[in-house]
Amino acid sequence: MKAVFLDYATMGPDLDLGPLRDLFADLDLYETTPEEQLADRIRDAAFVFTNKIRLSAELLRETRQLRYIGLTATGTDNIDLAAAKRHRIAVANIRAYCTESVVEHVFGALLMLTHSLGAYSASVRAGAWQASQDFCLLTFPVRELTAMTLGIVGHGDLGQGVARIGKAFGMQVLISARPGSDTAVEGRVGFEDLLARSDVVSLHCPLNDQTQDLFGAATIAKMKAGSILINTARGALVDSAALVGALESGHLAGAAIDVLSKEPPVDGDPLLDYRGDNLILTPHIAWATGEARQNAIDELAANAAAFLAGQQRNRVV
Repeated sequence: MKAVFLDYATMGPDLDLGPLRDLFADLDLYETTPEEQLADRIRDAAFVFTNKIRLSAELLRETRQLRYIGLTATGTDNIDLAAAKRHRIAVANIRAYCTESVVEHVFGALLMLTHSLGAYSASVRAGAWQASQDFCLLTFPVRELTAMTLGIVGHGDLGQGVARIGKAFGMQVLISARPGSDTAVEGRVGFEDLLARSDVVSLHCPLNDQTQDLFGAATIAKMKAGSILINTARGALVDSAALVGALESGHLAGAAIDVLSKEPPVDGDPLLDYRGDNLILTPHIAWATGEARQNAIDELAANAAAFLAGQQRNRVV
């Protein structure tokens, strides 16, 4: 059985591929796959593994042997699932492989913002502490998490992990009902109620037709004044221009953004041009500890092994 990994470079170096190679003696690893080579590389493959390569209905129609698509991600928006179903191609994603990595990133970024760590470090390097008449600098605000309310939009494994650590810090934690809904259900609050009450809003929901640009200008305006927005989910959940406006005006105290609507952002993005120190912008690395990336490979292999054994595991098609 021929198997191909189309964009192995997205997984980073130094991973143990033994679990995959044990299943597939004929495994071709491609660091990247340009669009013009994609059809040729998948045409005769029975198993295709990918992270972010987009597999359209047209591409899937042209395959000859394809039985299975394995995603090294939870999101499935890069695969035409309806086409896969028509062609009897199984699709499986991986889940709960990077929870600790994402949770640690969320709170690392949050602590940097609430304790003004970047600004204070820059002040010391610029000589401000050395020139001070007092033993400390109190130039920038420092806030305790225990005095803050954390709102979570999307309560899967990642959202639950963030909620767990938020509670450990002593934060009040609110879980949003389905975005766009003001109807509270047991254990959750209405979406707009969460926006108004939360000092921090952390996004962990999928990208779909209902959540595209969910945090545009109108939604951001409903957020509590002086609050913080954290997005480690999908870039297109947030309108970058609207976020820049809210950061510039001071309506939001800060933001930590790990994802953009187009990655890599070769055509630019308003957040790339913003120079305020109340924004932490990182290149989609919240998920990317070495432990999480190895988990992804292990889960990828476990899903494929289950399929070969006739079992259902993490199947979305």
